[in-house]
Amino acid sequence: MSKFTKFVMDEKEWEIPEVYEVVRLLGAGSFGQVSKVKLRGSEVNVAIKKLLQPFETAEHAKRVYREIRLLKHMDHPNVISLLDIFHPPSPSSNPTPTLENFQQVYLVTHLMDADLHNVIRSQKLSHSQIKVILYQILRGLKYIHSSGVLHRDLKPGNIAVNKDCELRILDFGMARLTSKDMTTYVTTRWYRAPEILFCWKNYTNAIDMWSVGCIFAELITGRPLFPGRDYLNQLECIIDKMGTPSDEFKRNIDFEGARKYIESLPTKSQCDFAELFGLAGNSQELELIQKMLVMDPDNRITADEALRHPFLKDLVQPHHNDEDTAPVYDQNFENMDWLSVKCWKELVLNEIRNFRPPPSYEETLKCAKCQVDQ
Repeated sequence: MSKFTKFVMDEKEWEIPEVYEVVRLLGAGSFGQVSKVKLRGSEVNVAIKKLLQPFETAEHAKRVYREIRLLKHMDHPNVISLLDIFHPPSPSSNPTPTLENFQQVYLVTHLMDADLHNVIRSQKLSHSQIKVILYQILRGLKYIHSSGVLHRDLKPGNIAVNKDCELRILDFGMARLTSKDMTTYVTTRWYRAPEILFCWKNYTNAIDMWSVGCIFAELITGRPLFPGRDYLNQLECIIDKMGTPSDEFKRNIDFEGARKYIESLPTKSQCDFAELFGLAGNSQELELIQKMLVMDPDNRITADEALRHPFLKDLVQPHHNDEDTAPVYDQNFENMDWLSVKCWKELVLNEIRNFRPPPSYEETLKCAKCQVDQ
């Protein structure tokens, strides 16, 4: 059994295996803290996420289970996946935790150098860099969508890159299977698709493609495309650039207040995208972003279609199509809202016990454990 070490970081107690040496805290949010960690006796750095209050409520516990299941399912170079998962040993002489004292969960994933938000703010990206970044986002998203999953929270802060411009899509906390009556509380407002803002109940993976279009625009201009201050201002920002929605689109709006608000605004035409993005001489790039930023989700381009667009054809490799297709993800548990915290904890604990690290990382872990045991 691994030896564990305790310490306090940013007022939160951590307890992790001694094979890991914390370098620094990278960030914290309402659901967890993330640290840069080095494997002892090696130059391998990883990210460890400590989940905060993972079993506070049944909904919290279900979210933890969802995140673990999704991370375990994903296996793609442009999507974050799970390298290791652990919990501290029981405080009693028996190292196997009971459900009662099982209170902490730690996830180990790849460490990236920065998120896309910081990259965009710190430098002007070249045409070739934008193309490479967009291509990788679309590859990762095609893989996610092929498994039947919607990410639902795509934004620059949830896309990580390293110094070699290699990219991974992060954070599956909001991800869900395509289904009916999904909550509208998805995606940071600026990257939120119109059908979510207008309270369509049966939205599809097209919501993620709108987010990609917003990110694409931000890569080009260096600033958010629709920086709404609040819900109503977000609607105004979108209509100001995209024009007044069609009558057919408005008929699909379930929220009467939103429909009446739109109808109260002056009629507007879509702005000139070539002028807005400075793409007058880049017809292929302009066409692709126009196909992403379409108000009607039924007419929005898919990730698979975008990858076959002429703008990206010079990046396509023959083996990519097979790599970008995932097994269908089993998410039947999403309908099990009657389960108690205890039941969700048991499911999470079983996932941890049954987890096997990827072979290459498992070998690295063994070497680190040998260093600790010497």
